[in-house]
Amino acid sequence: MNKVTREALFNQLRAWMLEAGALIRNKINNPRTIDTKSNPNDLVTEMDREVEAFFADKLNRYFSDHLLLGEEGYGSSTFDKNKTIWILDPIDGTMNFVHQKQNFAISLGVYDQGLGEIGFIYDVMNNNLYSAMRDGGAFKNDQKLARLDENKQLKESIICLNHRWLMENNYIDYKVGQRLVRDTRGTRTYGSAALEFAYVAEGALDAYISMRLEPWDIAAGRIIVQEAGGITTNIEGEEIGILERTSILTCNPNLHDTLINDYFKEIKKVT
Repeated sequence: MNKVTREALFNQLRAWMLEAGALIRNKINNPRTIDTKSNPNDLVTEMDREVEAFFADKLNRYFSDHLLLGEEGYGSSTFDKNKTIWILDPIDGTMNFVHQKQNFAISLGVYDQGLGEIGFIYDVMNNNLYSAMRDGGAFKNDQKLARLDENKQLKESIICLNHRWLMENNYIDYKVGQRLVRDTRGTRTYGSAALEFAYVAEGALDAYISMRLEPWDIAAGRIIVQEAGGITTNIEGEEIGILERTSILTCNPNLHDTLINDYFKEIKKVT
C-alpha cells in the first residue's frame, strides 16, 4: 500500500470510527439484548453486531476488494494474507460495556500483504481516539505520542495482566505471575485488550501480558504500539501472525528481554 492510498484510507476510516462511536454513545442507555458465546462470561450484545455491520457495509460499498475479519462474523468467509484485510473488534470489552458503560473500545487494524498499515483504538466514552499509520508515528487524538522510554526498568514499571494468571491455569505457572507482580512497581487490569495496548503506547502502562487473545483483540494495538517505539510478540518472544490466536507481550523495548528471559522462558503453547 503506497503512502497516498494509506493516507486516504486512514482519513476515511477515522471519520467512520468517530461515527460509530457516536452511534454507541447515543444508544448507551438503551435496553440491552445480551447473549453469550463460548461461555457464560463471553458476552455479545446487539450493539456489537450493529457496529460490526456498520463497518461491513462501508467495506462492501466503498472497498469491496478488501476483506473483513470481525469478531461477530459479518466479515469475509475466506482470507488471503496478500490482500488488504480489516481486522475489527466492534466493542472490545463487552463485559465493561454491559456492566459499566465505559472502559471499552472500537478496535480496527488494517493489514496489507501481512503488513500493519493503519490502527485505530477508540475509547468511545472518553472520546479518545488512538491511531497510527505505518512509519507515521502514533497519536492520541491530534497529539503525537512520545516514543516509549527505552530505559525503563521493571522495578519502576506498571504491568497489566489479568488476575486469572495469578491462579492455577493451563498456560503458565501461576507462581511466575506472582513473582512478576512482586517485582514490579504495580499492576493493573482494565478488561479491554485494545485499551491496554493503547495505554502501553502512551506510556500509562509499561507492559501488557495476556495468554490467549484473538486477532481482533490485538490487530490495531500492535500497530499503534510499534509506531510508539514498542514491541509486541508472544510471551516466548516470537513474532506473531495476523490471523492467529496467541499469547501477547507488548511493552517498551527495555522490558521485553527482561520479561522473556527472567519470567517466561518455559511456558505452554497457546492452543
